[in-house]
Amino acid sequence: MIANPPRASVGVSALPMEYLSEKIKKFPDTPGVYFFLGAKKKILYIGKATSLRGRVRSYVDGRILETRGPLIAEMLKRAKAITFQKTDSVLEALILEAHLIKKHQPPFNTDEKDDKSFNYVVLTKEAFPRVLVVRGKDLAEKSAAKSYKPKATYGPFPQGTSLREAMKLVRKMFPFRDACIPAPQHSVLKKNIKHRVFNKPCFNAQIGLCPGVCAGTVTGEDYAKTIRNIKFFFEGKKKVLVRELKRDMRAYAKRQEFEKAAAARRTMFALNHIQDVALLKRDIASARGLAAGYRIEAYDVAHISGTGTVGVFTVVEDGRAKKSEYRMFRIRKAPKGSDTDALKEMLERRLGHEEWLLPKLIVTDGGVAQKNAAEAVLREAGVGISVVSVVKDERHRPREILGGGSVKHERELDILLANSEAHRFAIAYHRRIRGG
Repeated sequence: MIANPPRASVGVSALPMEYLSEKIKKFPDTPGVYFFLGAKKKILYIGKATSLRGRVRSYVDGRILETRGPLIAEMLKRAKAITFQKTDSVLEALILEAHLIKKHQPPFNTDEKDDKSFNYVVLTKEAFPRVLVVRGKDLAEKSAAKSYKPKATYGPFPQGTSLREAMKLVRKMFPFRDACIPAPQHSVLKKNIKHRVFNKPCFNAQIGLCPGVCAGTVTGEDYAKTIRNIKFFFEGKKKVLVRELKRDMRAYAKRQEFEKAAAARRTMFALNHIQDVALLKRDIASARGLAAGYRIEAYDVAHISGTGTVGVFTVVEDGRAKKSEYRMFRIRKAPKGSDTDALKEMLERRLGHEEWLLPKLIVTDGGVAQKNAAEAVLREAGVGISVVSVVKDERHRPREILGGGSVKHERELDILLANSEAHRFAIAYHRRIRGG
């Protein structure tokens, strides 16, 4: 919320340094945007700050003409008050500053530098919009040349380096298309189509920065939600964005689309921990020990009347399925038809692989018997890992989660995603074995 500035005294033609010095004490040592106001509360200048208090203190410097130039010195002569708006991160301060400069057109921002050299973020008007960073001088030129038709434009952003760093974080939260060519319409995911031919995903899709527009692995509806989220973010509507993400998450969970629900929750977490996301550097975990993130392994067994029994485990770490770490087992020793013995055999063999990272939670499919069987193996091996079990109804839909205490509530979507993936993977592996 923007703090209300005090009314300027009649006849005062410059912002008193005593007022500014006193105001500094009330400014927080947090990121945000600050505003210099002139007569009738007209916004003269908008700036962003990593520390609002530290930034405003720089204006008390008697060498302002030397350090900031004649334009800012003139602005201070006309200013009557200063106020601020806090943000949760430096990234949000950067984006909010650009949004408010565009909205209010403060005279001492727009005249400070030729804005044709500034950068803008452009969302193109296409079925699968691109998200581009474009220099001001190229904006009209590329639009006229039909390189793209802008659907929305955000900026100007005076600091190109800061914007590039910001876009890296935005893209991690909201993977978007920038250059790749969308797959033909028939390749886009549709219901009731069993056989689809996909294009090869672009490099950004392979590393999770593009949702797979080029490969046809994202629907127009889902991608439209990504663009909606980006627009909310660049318009400073974080509360609206979080509310929409919560609504999406609940809708996905209700439809048992657990991977999408977990993705929405991850985005909400990232929004609320943007500074952590920016600074996050994961250390390489040791070959034997717990994973760096919150790793979950889910186990399932598949067979037909006790024949051809196989087992699998899947991995979900920090809400994301890590398919490269899924593992398959042919059950050799367990009695036919005994799911609990098959689970024990699988876990014993799994624990023999010291090169595999240990999870922080194990998920079994079944009930108390499966949970107890897993706990017995872990206890005998001297491994302290919590176990939960997903109980299904007659239609094989999740009914409840046994064990886990508060973890089952905190990690419910991750548990259900891991369990759903384990069931799918076990069935697919069993069919492959039978076909062979």
